[in-house]
Amino acid sequence: MKILLVEDEPPLASFIKKGFAHEGYDLTVAYDGRTGWSLYEQQPYDLVILDVNLPYVNGVALCQRIRAHSRLVPVLLLTALDSLDDKEAGFAAGADDYLVKPFEFRELLMRARALTQRYAATSGERHELRMADLVLDLDAKTVARAGQRIDLTTREYSLLEHLLRNRGRVISRVDIAERVWDLDFDTTTNVIDVYVSYLRKKLDRDFSPKLIHTVVGMGYVMREG
Repeated sequence: MKILLVEDEPPLASFIKKGFAHEGYDLTVAYDGRTGWSLYEQQPYDLVILDVNLPYVNGVALCQRIRAHSRLVPVLLLTALDSLDDKEAGFAAGADDYLVKPFEFRELLMRARALTQRYAATSGERHELRMADLVLDLDAKTVARAGQRIDLTTREYSLLEHLLRNRGRVISRVDIAERVWDLDFDTTTNVIDVYVSYLRKKLDRDFSPKLIHTVVGMGYVMREG
């Protein structure tokens, strides 16, 4: 099982990493929210553990970003903030569980196991996003159109997933930048338009109907025709 831990206290991060390694888990550590998001984008994880008070991007905001990207990974928040309002904010952001510091590693391990088992129990069905003859498989991270597999880069896949999750809705470049690109993305560049062009060549050029449409001055929308 692959775990992503985002924790800015090196001693605590080392303690947690050693504990999970002893139990046979593969745990990757990031020490700030920006790096945590970058690592999350690079590969799938079975569990994400987030400290709340993180540099650059706090754990609640990072949890919201992860939830906007996928609902298929459990997220556990670690924090010294134990008020009911703090917990409410964490759960509202999409967290599955909330553990207050200080804690015993055994409790963290039990909660981690319970979360991953709960998610695994509901993963028997395929999780897919579909439009016309386009299928995006959220489990296998693959894309096909008219039964033909289409190879996408990680960024192209994330962009397509975001557009499909918002099918029929006009998505602005700013929204795409915030949801798909780095947290400090420069919205003045044309890189989003370039990647939309890449997707069109792969998904629309040789197929019908066209699915990716430009709304001049507003952004992009996925719709049939």
